Amino acid sequence: MMTRIDLINFTMVEQPSYTHKLVIEHGRVSDMTDQRDALFQAIYLILNVERYAYPIYSWRYGVELADLIGKPKDYAMSEIKRRITEALMQDDRITAVDDWSFESGRKSVLANFKVYTIYGDLEVTKEVEF
Repeated sequence: MMTRIDLINFTMVEQPSYTHKLVIEHGRVSDMTDQRDALFQAIYLILNVERYAYPIYSWRYGVELADLIGKPKDYAMSEIKRRITEALMQDDRITAVDDWSFESGRKSVLANFKVYTIYGDLEVTKEVEF
């Protein structure tokens, strides 16, 4: 007997964001977290995993920034904006990434931006060496 699956009449169910809480400054896991804090943690992890570098992660996870090392600053800043936006928009809890500003150093750029989410807006900073 074969089971039939109705591929036309189905509903999407949002999965909870309940997860282990990372205490990044102390390098440990402590307690659990949910919603806004869990999403902020997910953003941190996405921005700190180099895409395609680790076979344990899907090719859709992480951000491509390593190949910007040695590139001209203007090119790097435009690519940082595009690549971070692309990486974060993979998460369906994020609705937009905008309000960009850059602080340029000798060997790095500090990108400041706002992430619009279903839980409210988050201010995020990412330093990128080039």
